[in-house]
Amino acid sequence: MRIISWNVNGIRAAMNKGLANFLKENDPDIVCLQEIKATENDFDFSVFGMKYYINSAEKKGYSGTAILSKYEPISIRYGLGEAEFDNEGRIITAEFPDFYLICAYIPNSQRELNRLDYRLKFDSCLHTYMNKLKEIKPVILTGDLNVAHNEIDLKNPKSNERNAGFSIEERNDFSKLLSYGYIDTFRYLYPNERDAYTWWSYMFKAREKNTGWRIDYFVISTGFEKHLIDSRILSSVMGSDHCPVELEIDFNY
Repeated sequence: MRIISWNVNGIRAAMNKGLANFLKENDPDIVCLQEIKATENDFDFSVFGMKYYINSAEKKGYSGTAILSKYEPISIRYGLGEAEFDNEGRIITAEFPDFYLICAYIPNSQRELNRLDYRLKFDSCLHTYMNKLKEIKPVILTGDLNVAHNEIDLKNPKSNERNAGFSIEERNDFSKLLSYGYIDTFRYLYPNERDAYTWWSYMFKAREKNTGWRIDYFVISTGFEKHLIDSRILSSVMGSDHCPVELEIDFNY
């Protein structure tokens, strides 16, 4: 089974840049999309030929997540069950026979960390939610988690220490999540891999120079790594300021 996750930065823009062809050529079993910036009323998700589940933000043209799947989930949940966090369409959970899959678009702390408190509260709520699910069956968390965990995960760590996505508070929160019994699959397999990024600014030819950040992840419950085949960064795929990431596991439904 192959799962692809991608912050498409607007699904309609991504379609114009080859999203449908990319999915057709790669033929994943499940696709998790973030920042779709669309609802079912203004985009036809059936074009992908997969079952689809959409969590749109109340604010038009903002945020939003989607799961596309060849297989019908046992259940689907939208949001975290907390009104404070569920109006921006940031979480979808699909239950499959062997695991829960959470597609997440974690809030950005914004310039000068203006939204850091909200983001940390969101993290705490998500961690509690994941830990409850983990008691039932393994959890896969994927998406744009908006944090580069360690210095190896971005090009210029020293100059970004108080910037959104690399503040000590956000990094500590990610460490806290892992301490609850989760694994960053890419670092588990490739602990010393450098220059492996998933997001690049549109400014200053950042992608051309590979001046990037690794902020898109597949995180799995401890113990689930026995099913892990690979965790890949598809950095050559264009169409967004993020590139897709892919998880391969040894299930076949």
